[in-house]
Amino acid sequence: MVVTTDRQEWQEAFLGELKSMATLVAVFDRVPDMVFSIKDRSGCYVLMSESCVERCGLASKQQAIGLTAFDLFPQPMAQRYARQDEQLFLSGRPVIDNLDLTLYPNRSAGWCLTTKQPLHDAKGDVVGLACLSKDVHDPGRASFIDADFADTIDYIHAHLAETLRVEALACMSHLSLAQFERRMRRVFQLSAGQYLLKVRIDAAAQWLRQGALSVAQVALQTGFCDQSALSRKFRQTTGLSPSQYRQLFRERD
Repeated sequence: MVVTTDRQEWQEAFLGELKSMATLVAVFDRVPDMVFSIKDRSGCYVLMSESCVERCGLASKQQAIGLTAFDLFPQPMAQRYARQDEQLFLSGRPVIDNLDLTLYPNRSAGWCLTTKQPLHDAKGDVVGLACLSKDVHDPGRASFIDADFADTIDYIHAHLAETLRVEALACMSHLSLAQFERRMRRVFQLSAGQYLLKVRIDAAAQWLRQGALSVAQVALQTGFCDQSALSRKFRQTTGLSPSQYRQLFRERD
């Protein structure tokens, strides 16, 4: 967290190195299913879109200045964001379409695709990053385009415990593999592989909230080969282990 007597001054000094970023953020204020933010190299927020401010439970954009993810999110989530940011700073390469499960302040779960882009100063050094996260909404059946595709999506949800291969799903939809991938991206904004992972993790999260099955049983119910595989993917996606996720909901109840 930035310690300064004038946060506004600190913000303006940082943005002085970045052309047009201050005006760019206003574009995202009007898009409710996207959140946009800018951080400096130490992880302090410089700017946030209005939707990001609301989701973080803040009163205003000014309140966000100088805070870090650790001030705004549960520690496991903040740690995950910090690791992701550090990887970007070390490599200088952007993070593209990272599928994340987001826990909002009221502990409800939501999905988003996150892209992070490094920001460079006039000398070419990486001084921060810009982050854009877009909510992923499951459209209604009318958006599935045709009955075969709709039936395939229904099949995925009904057979999560089984091995599901993208090639077989494409065949079930009476589409080529390339056509199926394009259809998935058009409807869900996700690749077929990303969608399968999303549905499996969604189902696992639901089982974990209910608390009736062990983590090993949840893994088998949702198509993971064992508890270790579920734990690895769940942590990669949510920043939490299955046990930590279950505990969050027990504490809320």
